[in-house]
Amino acid sequence: MRKLNCLFGLCMLLSVPVLAQEDLLKGLDADQKKNKVSGAFKSSRVINGHSIEMLGAGILDFRILHRFGPVKQGIGDLFGLDQASMRMGFDFGLTNDLTIGFGRTTFKKEYDAFIKYRFVQQVQGGTPVSVVGVAGASVFTFKSPDPLKPFTFNDRSGYYAQLIVGRKFNDAFSMQLSPTLVYRNMIDPGDKKSIYALGIGARHKLSKRVAFVVDYSLVANGLPMSVGTNPLSIGVDIETGGHVFQLHFSNSTGMNERSFITETTNSWSKGEFQFGFNLSRVFNLKK
Repeated sequence: MRKLNCLFGLCMLLSVPVLAQEDLLKGLDADQKKNKVSGAFKSSRVINGHSIEMLGAGILDFRILHRFGPVKQGIGDLFGLDQASMRMGFDFGLTNDLTIGFGRTTFKKEYDAFIKYRFVQQVQGGTPVSVVGVAGASVFTFKSPDPLKPFTFNDRSGYYAQLIVGRKFNDAFSMQLSPTLVYRNMIDPGDKKSIYALGIGARHKLSKRVAFVVDYSLVANGLPMSVGTNPLSIGVDIETGGHVFQLHFSNSTGMNERSFITETTNSWSKGEFQFGFNLSRVFNLKK
């Protein structure tokens, strides 16, 4: 009996460091999750392009993007407010790291969809950046101007893929780079089907609920220099509880990747930019 008691006591002593190690590992895992960095941007989009931010599991983001006519049209068209194009979209978080989305734009009557996955999330004191991948497709539905040559589905479709690498440097400033490939089946003479671009997004917090944002794409190839220009959007994010309201100026009319990367023709240097706003309303569909 004494031997059994001694053996039991020895097992208890040996189990103490094991239990302590398990508690320590659980604590480290909790700290790792606790130190994950979020809030680099106020929404899943910078202005036009995707940001490194993701929707949580079960979160539905209803987004309305509005873009008016060129400001340079003057008072006759109320500085472009008499004209407008719009995109209405629904993005949904399947998990904390996986989002899908669908939208429709009045410009070219275009439908688009995407899937977005976060490979790596920035961790304070650990992983220095977040890495997100996005793949999407779009189809325009406006009729061909030549009734004898109707557009096929292949003509109407386009695709894109991008990798977003971003970092929240401090509570005030975040920045990201987005190498992007856009492929279009139908092109104008002098264009190329495959377009490469580098997206640059930045956010600087001005107050608790207001931030300055910049969204720029440097198009590397494929667009005639006399026609195509690089899309640049500048604005402010205003957070109001469940809404993120964004006011901005942009030289692009299109509001999906195929459109704003490959079809921007207005130039800021010529005063060819328009006012717009984005409205994001988030709904929690998960108990």
